Amino acid sequence: MKSLLALTLCAVAGFAQAAASCDVQATEKKLAGAAKTSFLKKCNADNPAAAAGNAACDAAAAEKKLAGAAKNSFLKKCNADGGPGAAAAPAANDAQASCEAKAAEKKLAGAAKTSFTKKCVADAAAAK
Repeated sequence: MKSLLALTLCAVAGFAQAAASCDVQATEKKLAGAAKTSFLKKCNADNPAAAAGNAACDAAAAEKKLAGAAKNSFLKKCNADGGPGAAAAPAANDAQASCEAKAAEKKLAGAAKTSFTKKCVADAAAAK
C-alpha cells in the first residue's frame, strides 16, 4: 500500500512539473545566457506541449508587436498562464500588455513598474 501511495505521489509530481513551462523553470533555476538557452532547448525537446505553448505565446507577442522588456514580461505571464487562450479576458490582456509597454518605455522596474502597471490597467478598465 505504501509503494502505491509513493508511486501516485511521484506521478502527480511529474505531471505538475510537466505542466510548468520551460521558461518558468529556467527562471526558477535563475539561468541566464548560454545555460538558459541550452536548458530551454532541451526542455522544449523533452516536452512538446511546453514548446507549443511557447510558440503560441511568441506568436501572440509578435501580433501585439511587443519588444524588449514588454515582450519578456508578456511571454513570462503568457507561458505561466498556459498560453494566449487562457482564462483572462482578451481586453484585459491588451490593457496589461499596453501598460507594460508604457512602463518599459519609461524604464520603470520593481515596485514602481508594478504600481504604474496596476494603475494603468485599472484606468483602462474604468475608461470602458
